[in-house]
Amino acid sequence: MTDTRPTRSPLVLIAALVAAALSAAGCAPSSSAGEPRPAERPLAVIYDGPQGCPDCAPAVAKVLRKAPRHYRIRFVKAPVKASDLAGAKLYVQPGGGADLERTWRDLKESADVLRTWVREGGSYLGLCFGAYLAGRNPGFGLLPGDAGGYTDSRGAVVDDDRDTVLKVMWRGKPRHMYFQDGPVFHFGRGADATSVEVLATYPGNGLPAAAVARYGKGRVGVSGPHPEADASWYEGAGLKNPDGVRPDLAYDLIEATAD
Repeated sequence: MTDTRPTRSPLVLIAALVAAALSAAGCAPSSSAGEPRPAERPLAVIYDGPQGCPDCAPAVAKVLRKAPRHYRIRFVKAPVKASDLAGAKLYVQPGGGADLERTWRDLKESADVLRTWVREGGSYLGLCFGAYLAGRNPGFGLLPGDAGGYTDSRGAVVDDDRDTVLKVMWRGKPRHMYFQDGPVFHFGRGADATSVEVLATYPGNGLPAAAVARYGKGRVGVSGPHPEADASWYEGAGLKNPDGVRPDLAYDLIEATAD
């Protein structure tokens, strides 16, 4: 019987061999080209205990998974233990409710663990409520200064706890951000340009709205407004961001914190 199956030309065979060699060498294109493999992605630990905001931890997790480094996520509850932070690049204290004292009662046993971890090279990211907790009285004491309410600061353009959109200056450019009773940061005289980088300032008084500070070998990134807020936050509050809802400010803060 005559074999009627098509035969490959020498050029086709050569192309197939080249493709196989490239694939074996890890050079072949794929749908995940440019993204690190799961085992190579840095780990972010996110606090997801009772904090008055069930959507806050998932929101920042979504941003971190899509961030340039494509973080892996581990959720933890209080008390945060050294074993929870093992292998992590970033610890995130997300936004939350208004009861700072109540949350601090849950987390105060974790303070020494977190301070030691950051001092030895870890990175702490605090967003709104979590940024308050980076300060003192009560808080982890990770900042070279303290955090206080923006709405209570002199010259603030918002004087209550309503959800709103603020126009901040982010790296010298105007940007609109979701805001709800977030902190302003007061850095001490010793907090010079070598220890603190102010990323954004508030309208009305020019006080720091987002910053990254050194703590030992580690870094502490904080933001009063919410760079992680997605479209559902704005829609739920009946708000609109004139810039459009974009994650670039969140990515900038994350990269500056976990550099």
